[in-house]
Amino acid sequence: QVQLVESGGGLVQPGGSLRLSCAASGSIFGINAMGWYRQAPGKQRELVAVIFRGGSTNYADSVKGRFTISRDNAKNTVYLQMNSLKPEDTAVYLCNAHKATVLYWGQGTQVTVSS
Repeated sequence: QVQLVESGGGLVQPGGSLRLSCAASGSIFGINAMGWYRQAPGKQRELVAVIFRGGSTNYADSVKGRFTISRDNAKNTVYLQMNSLKPEDTAVYLCNAHKATVLYWGQGTQVTVSS
């Protein structure tokens, strides 16, 4: 089992920044990728960014150039630095870990972008 705990969400004005953290614990050996998803009310969950075990990354087109995913292996933590936030970035952000054929999810953290 892998446990994921997100933190760092909150209320921010348009144009502002936030950094989300996802701390992994438990049976973390063998995790192939970790990612950030988001789900806004009435919308489907969508992939925001993913970082693979080898270090490569992928981003949704809507966040390219504004968001950066990174990790600290010593802390078993993945980060999502979000800059130039827009109201349409408002959503619950969830951390995800892919290990073998299993997907693990955190509980999510709310990000609200509003003036």
